[in-house]
Amino acid sequence: MNKTINLFLALSFSLLTFGTFAQQPFTIYFNHKVGNEVLQLMERSYSNSFGEPFIVNRFRYYVSNIHVTDINNKKTVIDQYYLIDEADSNSKTIKLSVPNNRIKQIEFALGVDSIKNVSGVQTGNLDPAKGMFWTWNTGYVFAKLEGQSDSSHIASHYFTYHIGGYKPNENAIRKINFSIMNREWSNTFSINVDLLKWFDGNLKLKINESPVCHVPGKLAMQIADNYSQMFSIQQ
Repeated sequence: MNKTINLFLALSFSLLTFGTFAQQPFTIYFNHKVGNEVLQLMERSYSNSFGEPFIVNRFRYYVSNIHVTDINNKKTVIDQYYLIDEADSNSKTIKLSVPNNRIKQIEFALGVDSIKNVSGVQTGNLDPAKGMFWTWNTGYVFAKLEGQSDSSHIASHYFTYHIGGYKPNENAIRKINFSIMNREWSNTFSINVDLLKWFDGNLKLKINESPVCHVPGKLAMQIADNYSQMFSIQQ
């Protein structure tokens, strides 16, 4: 009987210890830029590497499935969907709770996984009222960039890129990974997001040639490849 009681107490203590594993706050900041300049919606005129002037009216994207790995290789998975929106300063800060160890790696998905794309109407940041859902395509817009440019030949000189696609032959979700082991430790992490990368990459995206992308497919995947490079660690 005593052995049984002792075993029960030992197991209970182990479960309690595991369940109350020390946590720490960890905050990720997203700083939106256009090259070296701070992004300002509907105010400043910028220029891409092709000399095309443009004004940004809207810039937003989904960050999801965040993985935080500590120096003991313990991985914390945050199964949440965050809509980062330049028009909402609060959205550019993500506050997490992670194990109380030094963090060595951060990974997240840029977009919305296929399960959520086919699960019908969602709530919270995935609510269609957020303006990031194609009802006709039963899928989400992963990233959105809209503005105006004299180089655009469509009405009112608009350019508009709504990038999405979750099916195997049109998958636009991208994984972003940062190793921060060699950086001075802090429980805050700042990421610079350079909007110019939308135009410069393997695809040379010229507003004059392609002012619109609103459907999944080759162009959307190429643009996703471009903007997956827009994230860098703030020095």
